[in-house]
Amino acid sequence: MTTIGIIGAGNIGSQLARLAVRTGHEVVIANSRGPETLADLVAELGDGARAATRDEAAAAGEIVVVTVPLGAIESIPVEPLVGKVVIDTNNYYPGRDGQIAALDDETTTTAELLQDHLTGARVVKAFNHIGAADLTGHASPAGTPDRRALVVAGDDAEAKRVVTDLIDQFGFDVVDAGPLAEGWRIQRDTPGYGPRLTAAELREALASAKRYRDM
Repeated sequence: MTTIGIIGAGNIGSQLARLAVRTGHEVVIANSRGPETLADLVAELGDGARAATRDEAAAAGEIVVVTVPLGAIESIPVEPLVGKVVIDTNNYYPGRDGQIAALDDETTTTAELLQDHLTGARVVKAFNHIGAADLTGHASPAGTPDRRALVVAGDDAEAKRVVTDLIDQFGFDVVDAGPLAEGWRIQRDTPGYGPRLTAAELREALASAKRYRDM
């Protein structure tokens, strides 16, 4: 059993909390509006979950998921996450996030921006290319024929192993896309973004991905 901190209680964060509790983990979940606003979700999740502030979720989690809009990543506490595995689920939507020059010219990725902010943390990209409802709807046991696969990307091999194990527990095969800088291969509008793919199909999708400038 692992304590998973979740910073961001929107569609993805809530579904990851459900998966975590379903697979026997404890959840400490936070949003931007305060723990009291999460009473209904925590009641649904049961004894394995509690609401907290962002700092408390960061401190409590052995693994911490950051699933907030890009404009909010500067609000993620740094010190409690030093040395920890941090999962970044983000995607860049200019209509929501505004224009971000380093993402527009593709000199960095969303996960690298989070890593730059979280000095000392071990950021892994995951869960950014699957619809929220599919997180619980498509999960299946290891060995299931045509099991859906999800991507991880990260610069720390041990951190990726931890996240790979967690994703497998949650109900998905895993494809390693390489370092954080390769996370662009699974960003919005790429072949792997959205559809239900097996591991073999997802590897093909990653290999065929093109930068926005080349689309």
